Amino acid sequence: MSGTNSPEAVKKLLENMQSDLRALSLECRKKFPPVKEAAESGIIKVKTIAARNTEILAALKENSSEVVQPFLMGCGTKEPKITQLCLAAIQRLMSHEVVSETAAGNIINMLWQLMENSLEELKLLQTVLVLLTTSTVVHDEALSKAIVLCFRLHFTKDNITNNTAAATVRQVVTVVFERMVAEDERHRDIVEQPVLVQANSNRRSVSTLRPCAKDAYMLFQDLCQLVNADAPYWLVGMTEMTRTFGLELLESVLNDFPQVFLQHQEFSFLLKERVCPLVIKLFSPNIKFRQGSSASSSPAPVEKPYFPICMRLLRVVSVLIKQFYSLLVTECEIFLSLLVKFLDADKPQWLRAVAVESIHRLCVQPQLLRSFCQSYDMKQHSTKVFRDIVNALGSFIQSLFLVPPTGNTAAANQAGNNNVGGPVSAPASTGMLGIGGGVTLLPAFEYRGTWIPILTITVQGSAKATYLEMLDKVEPPTIPEGYAMSVAFHCLLDLVRGITSMIEGELGEVETECQTTTEAASSPTQSSEQQELQSTSDQLDTEIVSRAVWEEMVNACWCGLLAALSLLLDASTDEAATENILKAELTMAALCGRLGLVTSRDAFITAICKGSLPPHYALTVLNATTAATLSSKSYSIQGQSVMMISPSSESHQQVVAVGQPLAVQPQGTVMLTSKNIQCMRTLLNLAHCHGAVLGTSWQLVLATLQHLVWILGLKPSSGGALKPGRAVEGPSTEPSLFAVAKLLETGLVNMHRIEILWRPLTGHLLEVCQHPNSRMREWGAEALTSLIKAGLTFNHDPPLSQNQRLQLLLLNPLKEMSSINHPDIRLKQLECVLQILQSQGDSLGPGWPLALGVMGAIRNDQGESLIRTAFQCLQLVVTDFLPTMPCTCLQIVVDVAGSFGLHNQELNISLTSIGLLWNISDYFFQRGEIIEKELNKEEAAQQKQAEEKGVVLNRPFHPAPPFDCLWLCLYAKLGELCVDPRPAVRKSAGQTLFSTIGAHGTLLQHSTWHTVIWKVLFHLLDRVRESSTTADKEKIESGGGNILIHHSRDTAEKQWAETWVLTLAGVARIFNTRRYLLQPLGDFSRAWDVLLDHIQSAALSKNNEVSLAALKSFQEILQIVSPVRDSDKPETPPAVNVPVPVLIGSISGPGLSRPFVRTDSIGERLGRYSSSEPPIVTDELEDLNLWWAAWNTWYRIGSESTKPPITFDKLTFIPSQPFLTALIQIFPALYQHIKTGFNMDDLQKLGVILHSAVSVPISSDASPFILPSYTEAVLTSLQEAVLTALDVLQKRKRNTGTGKYEGAICIGPENMQIMYPAIFDQLLAFVEFSCKPPQYGQLETKHIANAKYNQIQLFAPAEWVALNYVPFAERSLEVVVDLYQKTACHKAVVNEKVLQNIIKTLRVPLSLKYSCPSESTWKLAVSSLLKVLSIGLPVARQHASSGKFDSMWPELASTFEDFLFTKSIPPDNLSIQEFQRNESIDVEVVQLISTEILPYANFIPKEFVGQIMTMLNKGSIHSQSSSFTEAEIDIRLREEFSKMCFETLLQFSFSNKVTTPQEGYISRMALSVLLKRSQDVLHRYIEDERLSGKCPLPRQQVTEIIFVLKAVSTLIDSLKKTQPENVDGNTWAQVIALYPTLVECITCSSSEVCSALKEALVPFKDFMQPPASKVQNGES
Repeated sequence: MSGTNSPEAVKKLLENMQSDLRALSLECRKKFPPVKEAAESGIIKVKTIAARNTEILAALKENSSEVVQPFLMGCGTKEPKITQLCLAAIQRLMSHEVVSETAAGNIINMLWQLMENSLEELKLLQTVLVLLTTSTVVHDEALSKAIVLCFRLHFTKDNITNNTAAATVRQVVTVVFERMVAEDERHRDIVEQPVLVQANSNRRSVSTLRPCAKDAYMLFQDLCQLVNADAPYWLVGMTEMTRTFGLELLESVLNDFPQVFLQHQEFSFLLKERVCPLVIKLFSPNIKFRQGSSASSSPAPVEKPYFPICMRLLRVVSVLIKQFYSLLVTECEIFLSLLVKFLDADKPQWLRAVAVESIHRLCVQPQLLRSFCQSYDMKQHSTKVFRDIVNALGSFIQSLFLVPPTGNTAAANQAGNNNVGGPVSAPASTGMLGIGGGVTLLPAFEYRGTWIPILTITVQGSAKATYLEMLDKVEPPTIPEGYAMSVAFHCLLDLVRGITSMIEGELGEVETECQTTTEAASSPTQSSEQQELQSTSDQLDTEIVSRAVWEEMVNACWCGLLAALSLLLDASTDEAATENILKAELTMAALCGRLGLVTSRDAFITAICKGSLPPHYALTVLNATTAATLSSKSYSIQGQSVMMISPSSESHQQVVAVGQPLAVQPQGTVMLTSKNIQCMRTLLNLAHCHGAVLGTSWQLVLATLQHLVWILGLKPSSGGALKPGRAVEGPSTEPSLFAVAKLLETGLVNMHRIEILWRPLTGHLLEVCQHPNSRMREWGAEALTSLIKAGLTFNHDPPLSQNQRLQLLLLNPLKEMSSINHPDIRLKQLECVLQILQSQGDSLGPGWPLALGVMGAIRNDQGESLIRTAFQCLQLVVTDFLPTMPCTCLQIVVDVAGSFGLHNQELNISLTSIGLLWNISDYFFQRGEIIEKELNKEEAAQQKQAEEKGVVLNRPFHPAPPFDCLWLCLYAKLGELCVDPRPAVRKSAGQTLFSTIGAHGTLLQHSTWHTVIWKVLFHLLDRVRESSTTADKEKIESGGGNILIHHSRDTAEKQWAETWVLTLAGVARIFNTRRYLLQPLGDFSRAWDVLLDHIQSAALSKNNEVSLAALKSFQEILQIVSPVRDSDKPETPPAVNVPVPVLIGSISGPGLSRPFVRTDSIGERLGRYSSSEPPIVTDELEDLNLWWAAWNTWYRIGSESTKPPITFDKLTFIPSQPFLTALIQIFPALYQHIKTGFNMDDLQKLGVILHSAVSVPISSDASPFILPSYTEAVLTSLQEAVLTALDVLQKRKRNTGTGKYEGAICIGPENMQIMYPAIFDQLLAFVEFSCKPPQYGQLETKHIANAKYNQIQLFAPAEWVALNYVPFAERSLEVVVDLYQKTACHKAVVNEKVLQNIIKTLRVPLSLKYSCPSESTWKLAVSSLLKVLSIGLPVARQHASSGKFDSMWPELASTFEDFLFTKSIPPDNLSIQEFQRNESIDVEVVQLISTEILPYANFIPKEFVGQIMTMLNKGSIHSQSSSFTEAEIDIRLREEFSKMCFETLLQFSFSNKVTTPQEGYISRMALSVLLKRSQDVLHRYIEDERLSGKCPLPRQQVTEIIFVLKAVSTLIDSLKKTQPENVDGNTWAQVIALYPTLVECITCSSSEVCSALKEALVPFKDFMQPPASKVQNGES
């Protein structure tokens, strides 16, 4: 109002007032002079006031009665123009608030008069309004008069006036109450002692009220009176009134000024005592009325409901309930019950519609509903109002479907008569389905033929009513079809939304409070415990109360809600409606879940589930599920008589999917409609958003989803997500994988707390993995492995590396999968392991045993791909992860690798795994120190644990230290592989085993070697020997396809032979290279014996390859030289356990080897890893025993293997040449070690073996490879070896005498020399082979006869070929000669008649001469004989007296005889040169006789000399036989030989060195023989010459005669030169007697003979002298 106070405004007011007064005076000048005067005086008055007062407005107000008077008088004129002018002026004054109370009273009186005169009615109303709104001066009677004035104007005939008056009344009523509110506001700060009002105090007792309040009270009281058709107390002068208007006014006051009634007891009283009874009274016709009862003729208006009043009553009730519920609990109960009744089906449609609208207004006020619940439902003996409301809505909806509404004519409604129309038929269903061209589909509910459209009536959450607002209607309106349903539907939705949001909000607050309290409790800042307990208990009480209310609310409403919503869901054809229904069901389910109300929760969820599935499907599945799975726990709605409507089948929904039902017996296809899908979406939302509160109803949710997933044909994909798979045609045998997929997903999203559910989850999946259906299994495994991988990669807190228990927990199911036999599962398991290794390998830590266990659990029968995958894992481990795993797992790695070697599915894997074992051993070697340290630490810890528990620590190879045990496990594994059935594996494993021991064996503790020898190596040898000896001899057909097997490997036996060879060789090599480690072990000699035994059994096995290899091994272990003592070694071998402290410096030198160094760790380390380990000193005596053991073995092998079998057949085993060679070659090495004790017995044994070995024939198959080509005379290697063996013996004997090897042979030389004769015997036996090859038992052999016949058939029927022994025999002969040259003088050689034996042996080839198998033999024999004799004869002469050589001479004579005059005929093809060469050999023999024998005749037996002479004589005369042709004779005559014999005869005829009578005797004998011989030759020649006539004599004879003639001349010469006394007279006589014969030869025709004759005759001239006298003769 500040605008009216400003000086300008005041000035303006004054001007306006003056102009108004002037105008009035003008108008009234003629007709109404008094008025004119009053106006003029008024002008003066105004001016005076303005002049005198500074506060002009205040002054004006004081004098307002006078100022207003002229205008009032003007109105009194009743002249329209004047009246209008005056009213305008009055209004101006009012608007400036310059009207006093008195003036106001006057104005009102004036207005009343105008009203009664019906003048300026609209202006009047306007004036009243201005008067009452601008100031509060009008009170009490004046006010009531003003109000009555307005009411009166409301009931005029003029419509405009009526309406304006009605508006004015409303505004005035509002103003009255606003004044009261303002008054209260002003007095709010003044605290008054309120006067207590007695409950029964008079209703008019208003003395306690302030003025404005009093007016308001009086007004409200009278309104009630008026509506009740009683006389008003205060509004005096009312003439008429309508109930409808009264009710509207009451409603507006109640609605707009609730605080007035709530703050003032007087008003509350009115409310209780007046308003409520009034409302209940007015409702009565509605309650009693039944639609369809007989029409009453009574005109009484009460009898039937009247729409305007009824509707207004409901509005009043709505306000009362909303605003004053707390004051009017009982009354509200009645109102609410009435409302519920109005919904009954027998009430008029309009009544039901407005009732629903009213209920809707309540439903949007959840707090109000909560109050109902607390005030009624939760009280005993009270109507369950809240429940009734909800149930009523449900029944109402149901009734709309079941009882079709009556024909909706207004008349029918109004009259209420019984023209009940038939059911309104739904529009044609074709239209509904949208088939009838272009008909749009209206949203509607449709149920069992009843079609109800859904109208859009209000925004969610606000109850905007339609019919409650029809205040202008008198007739009941026509309610469109579907309206009531739509409102009821919204009621339900708003009810649900309101309740849930309210309860959840409060729940949320409670929860946060609890949280903060607990947080505060847990924080140490809380000072007083008492206080904390207090607050908590208060809070708990509040919460208990609240929770009770919430639970009651839900319990009260859920049945009705569910029934109604289910029905609507089934009937809904509109997606949006369906969505809303589902949302309501969902929120209710969630709320029930949060409050822990299981039954109601499950009921809502069941409803959603049923909605998701096809109609008849749902029931069977859900009922079956609930019954079977949930131990027949009933989900019926307990104790509530609610009609659960089962879904109708004829839904007009669009089909969106067709699929197979998930059932044991498929029932054909089922269809899913879009509504099913909507429900399903809701179900998913429920599960997603409210999973926490689902509890046991998860069963329902999951069962339903499983069926839906199945019908939709969704298949799980990685991570458990379901993706559309291929549609299943026809009944499917596949299992439903839903559960597995969801378990997987559940696991994956709960990784952060996986420990809680890991065991049950994986336990179940492991069962799934064993399912008979492969698809099911596959997914079980997929889920399990995905979970394990996810678990390991998840970022746990604390991380897995610090939480080993969790890591093992996660890996455990992987291990348990190993017990499942299905290969598909195992493949998944292994792939999982592989992926874990690739991603987590470095951080597996304690999980390694599990991972390795999985690989190792693969069995042989589990298929190639499995084994291959497992092996891939293992390869990855060995290549990448050995350094990262705990050392304790290394043994498992070894075991697993070994087990793959034993798998026989795939050879390559076995072989590769052996390679892996090699790599592992390498790793052990490189990281030895670290591994050992770690293992020792671990061992100590375990030992401690074991002691605490009082148990013995148990691990393989226990007493050995842990690192050595690791090696031993590796060796043992390889050892197992060495006896694998497959040859390739055996071979590879064997090589690896021995390489490993060879390369890394030095790392072992000394004592561990004992285990290696006995537990690993000998154990292996035993097994191999056993397998080899029992192996199958059947021929193996070539391996599948085009793999050819070599003939040397085509039986199991042969393949095992290879293994045996490899193993034996390996063990022998270890014994050889590591002997310095093994010998101090204590039982070395026993081990040695076992090894020799193995060598023996292998050598004697009937397999050439094995036996030969055994010997090679034998050779290897014999090539060991006993180590020489070091000067700085302790003299006695140290006992193993004596600790010798080691200085670090000394280690570089040849310090003690590791086993004796166990004191300080650094010394140990250095000792352990020093590369060269010095040998250990061994006892020489022990050494000798070892060698003798070896000799005995050798002897056993030799005698067994070369002994000829008793019977022969195709399969008889005869040792091969290489074997025998090797056997014999061993002897020299062996002999070096045993020579000191080697005696005659041993030599005999040796001889037997050598002899037998040489006698063994060779198989005809092998002969081309072993036999030399026949033209060469070469020894086989066996023969070489035999000779070498003998050579070794005799060489050593030669050296004994020299004293060079004083250490080697300690026994005197005599002892050794006894053996020489035996060696000679042996060699001579071999020499005999040249002419008489040895027999091998009864074996028929085919001899390679003479080297000249080289066209021998190699592959003749005989299987065995005897060797060409000639070269061997000849070599032996050379050895004999050589040896004899060295030993001829030895006593033993002399005593044992060695020379005689040599001669006797040589006699054979010499006598055979040309008949020898090889020509070289007799030639060699001759030269050997010559050599031997040249040495032996002097010895023989030396010992002549002893008689030791007596028996030799006849032998020698026979030998000469047999050779020089052989009976064998030279071969025809002998060339002249050859013949002459042979002749020269004969000549050599004669020369020997002449140089070595005859000169020493006096030491030689006479008979022998005689034999020699006879022989020479025989040789000197040309023997001829008539059978020779001349040419032959020419050649065959041995001129040179004869000549030599003759010369020898001659020579010894004139030996002038006669020292003994014996020599002289030789001379005489020789001469007489010679001369006699010459006589004979000459005689025969003369005879032949004469007989031959003209024919020349044979060349041979001519030569002979010439030779004789020359000999005669030579003889005469010789005789002349000789001392005369040496020549016997008899000799001279014989010489001279030749003369006549010579003369007779003169006639011969040959010139050569002639010249020779001439020479022969010439010397006779010396005999031509006259006979002399005796004297002369004596002188000369």
